[in-house]
Amino acid sequence: MCVDKIFEIEQITRRGAGAKGRRPVQPRLALVIPCYNEEDMLPITFAKIGAFLQALVEQGLCAPDSYLVFVDDGSKDRTWSLIVERSASEPDRFRGIKLASNVGHQNALLSGLFYVTDHCDISVSIDADLQDDLNAIQEMIAAYQAGAELVLGVRKSRDTDTRFKRSSARGFYKMMKWMGVNLVEDHADFRLMSNVALQNLMQYRERNLFLRGLIPILHQDIAFVYYDRLERVAGVSKYPLSKMLMLAWNGVTSFSIKPLRVITAVGLLVFGCSLLMTLYALLGSAVGRVVPGWTSTVIPIYLIGGLNMSAIGVLGEYIGKIFIEVKRRPRFVVDRLTTERNAVDEP
Repeated sequence: MCVDKIFEIEQITRRGAGAKGRRPVQPRLALVIPCYNEEDMLPITFAKIGAFLQALVEQGLCAPDSYLVFVDDGSKDRTWSLIVERSASEPDRFRGIKLASNVGHQNALLSGLFYVTDHCDISVSIDADLQDDLNAIQEMIAAYQAGAELVLGVRKSRDTDTRFKRSSARGFYKMMKWMGVNLVEDHADFRLMSNVALQNLMQYRERNLFLRGLIPILHQDIAFVYYDRLERVAGVSKYPLSKMLMLAWNGVTSFSIKPLRVITAVGLLVFGCSLLMTLYALLGSAVGRVVPGWTSTVIPIYLIGGLNMSAIGVLGEYIGKIFIEVKRRPRFVVDRLTTERNAVDEP
């Protein structure tokens, strides 16, 4: 399998990651942490996740040369300065990627995953707020050693969410299932991926990439680890309702053409209703019960006008995605790395 490599930072010999029965006893682990305006949270994250990784190394669960990669997604605070300072103090353990602009959580995470591909045996993606339980990573590594190429962190419950967020999340997963998108319910971006899965991910080159929808099709050997989500201890959430709705819409339009088929079905339904209303209007005119010309004029205007507006909107969304794809602009551009002086652009 020939795939262009994005980051050629160092030459590393692959140690058989993903080959059943030949897994390294101490796999090299790369933790990928996207960050956006996390100035308040990062000192806590550095301390906790650094100590946790060191504990994994001491327990023999991962190789001594395991490391952490913090991706600054165009932050406007001191996020990058803090990453640089920490990387300077422990360059072998802490690494940083600064993106040229804010490209969103999913693309920021993707840049980190591309960075570690072929430079680790396994990667674990986790948010900088550490609401995902670090202790679940030990279970993920155990599942990897048992043969899984993908290990997905799944929330045990949503008791800590508001009623609106719980109901909207349930509705989202039901809608995506109806659309034909195979999502793992209550799984976000807390997951372990072997290098085999990372190599498979690199084959997907589309600009409008919905990572959560791709994960279940990257490999058949999937395991699940269930955990309780923790409270954020500093900073504020970077995923307001507007961003969650945009992510959901992107997931629908990236993986399903069912909205276009729904438009066709609604069009046929409206056409049938229009025929019935036409017959009703003709009968009404014949017996003199309606104002002449009112029904036959107003009803088609409302029905057809509303249908056309919604159809144009959905079609425009898909055409817009085609427009973005054909330009082949990069999903992210790396401004600088803590391990390199020069910027590296994604092809």
